[in-house]
Amino acid sequence: MHRLTVVSASLPVSDILSQDENNDIIQLGGMLRHSSLSVVGQYSKQILANCSFSKLFIGVDGIDFNYGFTTTDMREAELNQQMMRAAQKVIVLADASKFGKRGFAKIGDIEDIDMIITDAGVNPSIVDQINEHGINLIIAE
Repeated sequence: MHRLTVVSASLPVSDILSQDENNDIIQLGGMLRHSSLSVVGQYSKQILANCSFSKLFIGVDGIDFNYGFTTTDMREAELNQQMMRAAQKVIVLADASKFGKRGFAKIGDIEDIDMIITDAGVNPSIVDQINEHGINLIIAE
């Protein structure tokens, strides 16, 4: 079994992944967002400045093909941008309801996304747009 090192801003994600002894978890520190039980702020960004990741999995609140992908919190968007700079591949996790929506704070442009993982409820026209942008797509059943 291979070991996996995970850097996470999310307390629930770290808790779940810590149940497998093959996972090494680096929990970012900072100000806790009560709504998501994730951390944001300067302490997290300082840790990320010295990291390099093969893959970044990022949940978003909206994906608009003309505007980009977004979240509801500006501090979270800044942390996500720092994570993207440290990542070789950006994988966006978004259920079908997130397409065509914009959150308050922009994380990045559509061109920054390497892959999208979504659910089977995604509209076929959205699938076409994802393909037109050359983004790899996984539809989870």
